[in-house]
Amino acid sequence: MEPIRRVVIEESLLLSNDNGEVPVFQQGAETLLQRLRLSKLHTAIGFDSDTSSQKVSFLNNMVEQYSFDCMVLNISCIEDSLSKALRYWNATGESCLYVTSRKDEDFILKISSQKCRIVVMSVETDSVEKLGLTVISKLEELPLTICRLSKMVLSDSILTVGYIMKPSREKDFAKRGAFPMVPIESGLMFVPITFDLPLSCQIQELDVVLHKATDEIVSVDLGNLLDFPGGICFSKGMQELQRYIHDHPYCCVIDPFKNIYPLLDRHRIQQILIGLEDLNSGSSHRIRAPHFLKVDDFNASDLAEKLSQSQLSLPAIVKPQIACGVSDAHSMAILFNIENFSGLQVPLPAIIQEYIDHGSVLFKFYMLGEQIFHAVKKSTPNAHHLLVSSDKDGSLPVVFDSLKSLPTGDQTCETGQCSLDIELVNNAAIWLRRRLDLTIFGFDVVIQEGSGDHVIVDVNYLPSFKEVTDSVAMPAFWEAIKTSYQSRKAK
Repeated sequence: MEPIRRVVIEESLLLSNDNGEVPVFQQGAETLLQRLRLSKLHTAIGFDSDTSSQKVSFLNNMVEQYSFDCMVLNISCIEDSLSKALRYWNATGESCLYVTSRKDEDFILKISSQKCRIVVMSVETDSVEKLGLTVISKLEELPLTICRLSKMVLSDSILTVGYIMKPSREKDFAKRGAFPMVPIESGLMFVPITFDLPLSCQIQELDVVLHKATDEIVSVDLGNLLDFPGGICFSKGMQELQRYIHDHPYCCVIDPFKNIYPLLDRHRIQQILIGLEDLNSGSSHRIRAPHFLKVDDFNASDLAEKLSQSQLSLPAIVKPQIACGVSDAHSMAILFNIENFSGLQVPLPAIIQEYIDHGSVLFKFYMLGEQIFHAVKKSTPNAHHLLVSSDKDGSLPVVFDSLKSLPTGDQTCETGQCSLDIELVNNAAIWLRRRLDLTIFGFDVVIQEGSGDHVIVDVNYLPSFKEVTDSVAMPAFWEAIKTSYQSRKAK
């Protein structure tokens, strides 16, 4: 038999008439359609020849939106309808999954005659299980069912990767082809983990759990950060996932939660980056962390003295200690004099970090397993250009949200003037991977004008690496997951 490559879903499972004559999606149907469209599965929606014109119009819109096929099903001769579709697809019935709510034995036998595998959506399992069919009770179960049926054919040669992240992030990755439900050459297939179904039943069928746990942070207790990450409260679903993984240590997680915690705390990651100094022997350039100071009170009487002790001079950039997961984690400010600290609206505790003149050029590095990629981005201007372009005299800080818009100036981004020591930064990437024990992460490098110092100003977990072309990024992404699985299983 073949793995599942094509799916036919009856429209009655997707649409509802609860609003009268206006068709609407059943719960979970639109999300399912989006996932199928982006998962490399060829999908068709089947409907009866007597389906209402309103539903047919709605289906035609779905076909246009999701690039699906529509199939008119003549129930009395369903074998002929399926046979024509398989010929159109140049496919065998064994690669096709038919999803229905019909429990009529004669109808089931007709579909079986085309060698299609059948999934029945029903809450009355007894009436269909005797036919030897796969039964689901909710649409959310279908992706895992598809992967399970494929793996039964391919046995242990395929790894099933379950992933959990916020919908917008999942969609961005899926649009790039990152999460195929069809087994790929590297031996992986992907399935979404959902908190709408019991987690234990899902994870038992997975080989790998890939997560972006920071998407599930509900709140952070700033007063409890001394016991970091004790002050972080995750969603109930993520807490349940963490408990399950804790109780099942052989479950392969990419990456272990304890490994990503340092990246949630800007103070902790700054302390780790101090170790970059060990890489500077034998290189014509220097790679380092920025000078920094953790503060709990912007109005402390000894703030100026502490800045001096930390080798910090103004201008400086101020960032919340919490790096992600809360709404104001990216609320920052650039300060030009000590008076700017009075009434500053950056959340405390905060990190005061050296502001480095870097000619508006930032290098984004991505570590995908053992492969390293980088891209050049326009960045904030040198402090002088920032002041001139914003008509400021330094009496007020420049406050911004780094996820929405960065401060700009009239300085031109001249990448040719920046001499990137790629070998030095690659060595730093390898050092960070070993130090953090992470599979996929990114970091930002700026080159200080004058000294030529390469300074790592930010580190983040499971970035989008959107600057790397899909044809290069996706194979590296898949290989990183597979290699990490093999390495962690070996341990």
